[in-house]
Amino acid sequence: MRIEIAQGDITTFEVDAIVNAANHSMLGGGGVDGAIHRAGGKQILAECRRLREDTYPTGLPTGESAATTGGDLPAAHVIHTVGPVWAKTKDKSDELRSCYRTALAVADEIGARRLAFPLISAGLYKWPKDDAIRVALTTLRDTPTQVEQATLVLFDGATYDLARQVAADLGL
Repeated sequence: MRIEIAQGDITTFEVDAIVNAANHSMLGGGGVDGAIHRAGGKQILAECRRLREDTYPTGLPTGESAATTGGDLPAAHVIHTVGPVWAKTKDKSDELRSCYRTALAVADEIGARRLAFPLISAGLYKWPKDDAIRVALTTLRDTPTQVEQATLVLFDGATYDLARQVAADLGL
């Protein structure tokens, strides 16, 4: 799989699927989750409600992923995943890696070959950005998948620059 790093608005990327750093409810929220729901329109929310009724009545668990339509987005699908909230006293890195792994597995199920990922858990959930980038890049690199291209999309320039440095340190 080719791994790329880009700066921009994930809702504008022309890929097969974008990954949403969702909350447990899957019904929209702040940050990238809210931006995806606003840009994608009512179809995404309607499918999230159906998933809640049929499959996840108590919400999407941390580290799991589920797909919906892309609605009005350029991407055909949205893969929703719930990242862990960072905690100084407990290592939740496995849960964060699971977000990327399960998103790739869902992409394989729906036939998505080009994905755009946000930096999961590094916004409202306060995961240290350098570590979140390292986890994202190494998990994408090390997970077997049919996905051909994964783009880590960073919204601001400082995080983009940090991601390029972490990628260089990892030899990516």
